[in-house]
Amino acid sequence: MALRQWPDLLPLANSKCLCEDRGSSGMRHQKKTIKLGRTADHRRALLANQVCALIQHQRIKTTLAKAKAVRPLAERMVTLGKNGSIHARRRALAVLRHKNIVKKLFDDIAQRSAERNGGYTRIVKLGARKSDSARMAFIEWVDAEHIAEEKPKKEKAKRKEPEAKPQQAEPEQAAQEETKAEAPAPRHEEPAAPPTEEPKPKKRRWFGRKSDDS
Repeated sequence: MALRQWPDLLPLANSKCLCEDRGSSGMRHQKKTIKLGRTADHRRALLANQVCALIQHQRIKTTLAKAKAVRPLAERMVTLGKNGSIHARRRALAVLRHKNIVKKLFDDIAQRSAERNGGYTRIVKLGARKSDSARMAFIEWVDAEHIAEEKPKKEKAKRKEPEAKPQQAEPEQAAQEETKAEAPAPRHEEPAAPPTEEPKPKKRRWFGRKSDDS
């Protein structure tokens, strides 16, 4: 009734309603969930698989958006691992759904990060992917450097083994050379054959002399 009595207020009321509608559907304020263009179930499964791969391989390569979405979940799992209780283990198993991965998380990664109060992962930005120009990145554990340093030592020990094999082959080569040196000895006996051919020129000379006497 008031608006009908004051028709000049109708434009102001309509503009206020439009502003409220735009504010509710326009911007995502206080919404930190990274949806990644997937449904809730699909997103949970994706992040759980990424965390399992990170625990197993210590470092994975993915898009920058996925790496930022994986990081909070991975650090939450480490916090559960540092707790070490049965309840924490069941919560981690409910998210990751792999007993071996949860065991490695509690026995290895959580103990390795016991002195840290957060920041268990690191994101290293890479260039754009050639196919679709998506921004790529590495996500890895901060304390995984000690494992990367121990692996080259084992590889060097394996490389030294083939070097010892040629030394064992030297006596065999020396024995082969001795047999080769002994083999040419029978060839020196071949020049003894020409003396058997010497009587032939004598016969020719004898026939020649007989023809001269006649």
